[in-house]
Amino acid sequence: MNSSSAKERRALILRMLEQKEEVSVIEISKVTGISEVTIRKDLTILQARHLLLRTRGGAMRKPVENPNEDTAISKKRMFNFREKERIGEEAVRMIKEGDFIMLDSGTTTLEIAKHLDKFQHLRILTNSMSIATELLNYKRFEIILLGGNVRLNSHSMVGPLALSVLRNFSRYKLFLGVDSFSIENGVSTPNLEEALLNQMMIQQAEKVIAVFDSSKFNKRSYVHIANANELDCIITDQAIPTGMISKLRVFGIEVRIV
Repeated sequence: MNSSSAKERRALILRMLEQKEEVSVIEISKVTGISEVTIRKDLTILQARHLLLRTRGGAMRKPVENPNEDTAISKKRMFNFREKERIGEEAVRMIKEGDFIMLDSGTTTLEIAKHLDKFQHLRILTNSMSIATELLNYKRFEIILLGGNVRLNSHSMVGPLALSVLRNFSRYKLFLGVDSFSIENGVSTPNLEEALLNQMMIQQAEKVIAVFDSSKFNKRSYVHIANANELDCIITDQAIPTGMISKLRVFGIEVRIV
């Protein structure tokens, strides 16, 4: 397929997304007569240009981004899922047998929970019902789930009880989920209760590893959680904004790109 027809094909994909919110690889392949492998490459290119969002089996129209919107976890799981999976795999490389780790709630931290097969002994603290449920499949880890009020959008535990339980633990390796990040404003989130819990997580952690895809950079939400220099490491994908890596390293932050 020559470059001209490739451009036409990608333009057709975008027109299809103007007509409906989501399309599948199979559907696009039938319309264009092009192989599913090629269509997946097209979707990857279009996502890199910030023109759509990849989903499992296809793509969806790119929504208007609002860092102050408290998006439901069921919807978040569809966004940038390949990047989140690779970030989760890289994060696992920072875990050692016998570690005490904390997995913050979120779709990227959930990917960490899905890739712990090689370990036999881990002590895992989490505020996420979804992550705790995933960890039960291993049938061998010590799992500690914070109590508290359950947030419907994130399936996470928050509130006074969660804070009270968290005070009993420290010196864990924290894998922090992030809604919004900027050099100037650090880490932020749209939910106050989530922010208060995250602040305590960071204060009591031995090491803070933030895991988030590149779409979260240069965003600011309502509630401040932490300054950039409170992070020890950031794991993200290769679409990180130009110049951001050098800025992060000024703060002594280790940056891992997948």
